[in-house]
Amino acid sequence: MKKDKIWLSPPHMGGSELKYIQEAFDTNWVSQHGSNIDEFEKSLENYLGNNSFVTALSSGTAAIHLALSLLDVKEGDFVICQSFTFVASANPILYQKAIPVFVDSESSTWNMCPNALEDAVKYCISQGKKPKAIIAVSAYGMPFMVDEILEISRKYEIPVIEDSAEALGSNYKGKSCGTFGDLSIISFNGNKIITTSGGGALISKSKIDKNKELFLATQAKDNKDYYSHSEIGYNYRMSNISAGIGRGQMEVLEDRIKQKREIHDFYKEILKDIEGVNLFSAPNENFYSNYWLNTILIDKKYLIKENIREFFLQNNLETRYLWNPMHLQPLYSKYKFFGNNFSGIIFDNGMCLPSGTNLTDTCRNRIFETFKKIKH
Repeated sequence: MKKDKIWLSPPHMGGSELKYIQEAFDTNWVSQHGSNIDEFEKSLENYLGNNSFVTALSSGTAAIHLALSLLDVKEGDFVICQSFTFVASANPILYQKAIPVFVDSESSTWNMCPNALEDAVKYCISQGKKPKAIIAVSAYGMPFMVDEILEISRKYEIPVIEDSAEALGSNYKGKSCGTFGDLSIISFNGNKIITTSGGGALISKSKIDKNKELFLATQAKDNKDYYSHSEIGYNYRMSNISAGIGRGQMEVLEDRIKQKREIHDFYKEILKDIEGVNLFSAPNENFYSNYWLNTILIDKKYLIKENIREFFLQNNLETRYLWNPMHLQPLYSKYKFFGNNFSGIIFDNGMCLPSGTNLTDTCRNRIFETFKKIKH
């Protein structure tokens, strides 16, 4: 009999989510207003600290789009973006009819390479336009090289949009991911470390910015007694029901981070003697990753990535290839790219492993036994 599927990173409810959803129904606040939204935002602000102001939105993609709007990114502007990421990091640039410029990753964090970033900035300036923004990603929960990227941001006076869609619970030098950018974003998609079913948040550094975000996220309605609109707005606000799920999930966030990191330790132990499989881990103690997904690089001298993935599929274990860098995607191949294609190399050789926080001992044994069979 076929065994139940072990998924890559499924949602994991904490138990109190239904209480908050029921509260929304009982009070009839089921739309984009209500106490769940207010309390969810407050809990995130308290968790992130560092004078954070959170606006709960319908998705992380919406948060990036609003961030670009707040930074006045317009048609023809340059926006620098990490190439090694999910497409949602880059698509909002095109929403604004701006021009993406892609930057390669470096080997220690797999995130934006500072040297390639500075080359990209100099190129844009040589074309007569300083970039309007830098989108730096903490892929798979690993913080990017914060000091180096922010130094370049300050040097050229270019704001950073911090894409921490996958990095809630991660930190750099003890400071939370989601607080480094001039504007920062988090995702609560169903596969993230906590979820609101679908949703995201935009994080800013002032109440003034938060008020502007709320204005744009609710169709930019002018303060009049009738419907009046002086600028374009969006229907991007999170619903009170989704925020109820988020309130319940925030109660178990610390547990989820601990569980994710324990799963990383599990893989570290079972992979240590398998030649040709290297587990991606934090480069030093400054980088504290939530290890949203555990990822490996496979040495082709010993093993073939496609064969491993097929073997896992046969055993009903979900895996996934790493992000296909944007500069290698058909949609974005015509845009400038700076770097040595390190991100393309890790895409060719990398894989994500099952990392759900609800992995039982039985599930872990199945994963371990599968790797043992591959080894032999």
